[in-house]
Amino acid sequence: MNTFAPPLPPEAPSRRPLRAWAVRAWAMRLGALAVVAAAVAYDAGVLIIIPLLFVLIVPFEKMFPRHRGQRIRRPLALLDIRYALTTVAVGVVSVIVGALIGIASLAWVPGFAIRPLVGMLPAAVTPFVAVVLFDLAIYWAHRWSHEVPALWKFHAIHHSTEQLDWISGFRAHPLDGAIVAPPVVFLLAAGFDPTVTGALAVVQFFTGLFLHANVRWRLRPLHRLVITPEFHHWHHSYEPEAHNSNYSVFLPLWDILFGTYYMPRNKRPVRYGVALDVGTTMRAQLAYPFRGMRPFRRTARGIVTGVWRSTTRERTRYARPGEPYPWTTQCPSRTGV
Repeated sequence: MNTFAPPLPPEAPSRRPLRAWAVRAWAMRLGALAVVAAAVAYDAGVLIIIPLLFVLIVPFEKMFPRHRGQRIRRPLALLDIRYALTTVAVGVVSVIVGALIGIASLAWVPGFAIRPLVGMLPAAVTPFVAVVLFDLAIYWAHRWSHEVPALWKFHAIHHSTEQLDWISGFRAHPLDGAIVAPPVVFLLAAGFDPTVTGALAVVQFFTGLFLHANVRWRLRPLHRLVITPEFHHWHHSYEPEAHNSNYSVFLPLWDILFGTYYMPRNKRPVRYGVALDVGTTMRAQLAYPFRGMRPFRRTARGIVTGVWRSTTRERTRYARPGEPYPWTTQCPSRTGV
């Protein structure tokens, strides 16, 4: 009788558990690839959208010009085209920074506070309430970007163009758009449909291109109802009496209520731009806001203080045509601050 047992087959090597850090690493790689793929796909769409907008808007600028003799190939037009072609690429940076700013701004706190009230609204009314709240929040974000010096350095890039037309609306620092994040976070936290919020942001973007167009339409009956090119051209005007005015993006109601409405009857804006040397290349303009920037803690403290002063500063109810605002010399919009 054989007392020796046959040898046991070798055990299969055990698989090492997939570590959490490896999962996170792959998730980050896939996320980066997704962002790059989305940017490439979107940039391809931009190459279609820009010529389409050119065909739709430029004929009106030629038939109804506000400033006659302004050519399509005006000075620095190529710079604005570069901004247009890189809208999505730099937009990725804006979205990331905007998300951080939206969270840090605590705009979601009042959003969550009114969420029960938003849930009680009829479905047919909710989009209109979203428009009103979005416009009010954008009004203040836009106003702070003018009246808070640290924010103005970024927004000044958009105002640096000295000849307005549809393509000039693309000129903007990528971090300037991040100021829109708090209103978006507020609406999302309040329970509004993300589709509605996203649609408002898209409509605001394309409306902005029309408002910069070189067209002479005044549209007087609409001045106090919705914003018009005349309204927004005064916002870009270099004339001192128009500084820090017309911040609204949809409804002039907020400028009228808060004393920043300016639409004189007997004159029109002639000169645009800022008294700042922001550079004439995209690289120089992107770097301009960081020149001489203070340490982060002091900058953040200055922004908070500036926002508080801008929000609580007294305003005149209405400004008379041609009369300078009493706070013009205190704010940095067209000065060298």
